[in-house]
Amino acid sequence: MACYRLMAWSHRHHLVPLTMIANKVNAVLGQCIIGRGATFGPGFVLIHSQGVVINGAVRGGSRVFVEHQVTIGAEKDQSPVLGDRIFLGAGAKIVGAVTIGSDVRVGANAVVVRDVPSGVTVGGVPARILRTQDGAASIDAAP
Repeated sequence: MACYRLMAWSHRHHLVPLTMIANKVNAVLGQCIIGRGATFGPGFVLIHSQGVVINGAVRGGSRVFVEHQVTIGAEKDQSPVLGDRIFLGAGAKIVGAVTIGSDVRVGANAVVVRDVPSGVTVGGVPARILRTQDGAASIDAAP
């Protein structure tokens, strides 16, 4: 996390050489790749950094928690936007120009390819709503 924070700070201050060095150190020591332009609010946490890949155009809110082997990526120059208070389970994939609302939990190995509303838990391939914020079970049958 320290390498990511240094990279983000140096990127904001246009210190390109330091940004590139911090990015490479993060890739080697943290065993993860976070694009230089990726931005997250306060409280961004890599719970386990191994195998995490985050595209440089990704925008995330505050208190985003990411487990290992998570990919947050672009598809044809379109990147995901994440809200606040997000949990991404191990192996989750967020792909394309999707928006994930606030207070969302993405289950392990879920593949998110369409927008996710706030206050839900999603899982599966492709991801679908499994539970709403009030705790009611709800299976979204649409693929």
